[in-house]
Amino acid sequence: METAMGGGTKAGKMKTAAEKQPSSMACIKFWAVVISIMLLILWVCAMQLATLDGKIMVPKSAFFSPYSFPPQRVYKSNGYLIISTNGGLNQKRLGISDMIVIARYLNVTLIVPKFAHGTYWNDTSEFADIFDVNHFITSLRDEVKILKELPPEQKRKLESEPLYYMFPMGFASLEYYHQRVLPRIQKRGVLLFAQTDARLANNGLPEELQRLRCRVNYEALGFTRPIEETGRKIVDVLREKGPFLALHLRYEKDVLAFTGCKKGLTKEEAAEVKQMRYSHDGWAHKPIDWKKKRERGSCPLTPEDTALVLQALGIDNTTTIYIAAGEIYNKERRLADLAAAYPNLASKQTILKPEELEPFMEHADQMAALDYIVAIESDVFIPTFVGNMDKAVQGHRRYLGFKTTISLDRKLLFGLIDQYKNGTLLWDEFSLLVKKIHEDRRGKPARRRENPDHPRQEDNFYSNPYECLPPFASTFN
Repeated sequence: METAMGGGTKAGKMKTAAEKQPSSMACIKFWAVVISIMLLILWVCAMQLATLDGKIMVPKSAFFSPYSFPPQRVYKSNGYLIISTNGGLNQKRLGISDMIVIARYLNVTLIVPKFAHGTYWNDTSEFADIFDVNHFITSLRDEVKILKELPPEQKRKLESEPLYYMFPMGFASLEYYHQRVLPRIQKRGVLLFAQTDARLANNGLPEELQRLRCRVNYEALGFTRPIEETGRKIVDVLREKGPFLALHLRYEKDVLAFTGCKKGLTKEEAAEVKQMRYSHDGWAHKPIDWKKKRERGSCPLTPEDTALVLQALGIDNTTTIYIAAGEIYNKERRLADLAAAYPNLASKQTILKPEELEPFMEHADQMAALDYIVAIESDVFIPTFVGNMDKAVQGHRRYLGFKTTISLDRKLLFGLIDQYKNGTLLWDEFSLLVKKIHEDRRGKPARRRENPDHPRQEDNFYSNPYECLPPFASTFN
């Protein structure tokens, strides 16, 4: 009896214990809750990692490919670098790309670029009006720490002492920045570069820094959503008509005034552009021998000469030609020959409705950004004069797979055009020669021409960034 009672007591204890143990379903529910909480925590962490300061949300790009943001690079900063970018859109763009490389090399913290507004274009746009600032900051965080503004401590410091600034040397080497610039940043904590254009050498940099230049220019500097979407709309409209050519027709009034080139101008027009040149500080306030400049190829093609060249190159007259440029000087008269030869001329103004273009109208850099998008996407790109857009677009099209870019040899073209017009050359001879001299000027793989003693005369890095392109073995002869 005692044994039975003892056994019953033991069984009862076991039953009680069994009742206290959770069922298998309860265990599953418990661990499901735990895993859900862990996933929620991981998601929150991921969202924080997608920002630099915990506040920046990174929107998806409407035009550029989705970007996988890298982990943040941790380093001891040597100070803060503020840059004031000068010139037009593409001059700013290329300068910013160089400044990222310099900031990375010097291990400093970069403040989101400021835009200088005292230029001819008088555009009041800021960096964030043109470029996706959050994408810019976050996509480069594995290389450089970028802040939207100086920290409060540095701001207070600048209230009691002036901001130290300098103009970096043009086409400078990395050694220059290490020896002349870094000590000043370390001493003062904050340094302002008052100019950014062409402040870094084209050549002689480690390949990883050259590739960083490309990464900044072609990936980090994405346009804002309004610019991207409007640029895409222009491209879509053009695509509906078939392949199209983007013509960077440099025949704006300021280009003629700056260069002093007067081919095709009336006496009144020549006087007007001369007056404009003399009214701007920094432009040549002296007589210019434009005929000699033209012989050297240092003048832009006129719209009339451009029409001849396009025909000589064999561009079909049904081709849609998008004019990627500012306001052509006296365009009704000067575009007459081009429009007669190529009736399917197009521009921002002819494609977009006034209300679609209106937000950008008073901002030259934003208008140039629209042209940039179209130029990159076009089937063929032809610039009629040198400039920062010529360099930027030509290099970008190489980066996208060596898309056709015809770089006109103006020096030879001017001689051929004059011979054709005075009857020395027949049309067939003229056309054959024009095609011949441009066989190897179509944006194909090539090395940059280097001239260390005269860097302004060598090929610009951004026009042919071959360090960022397919391996030399497969692209160079």
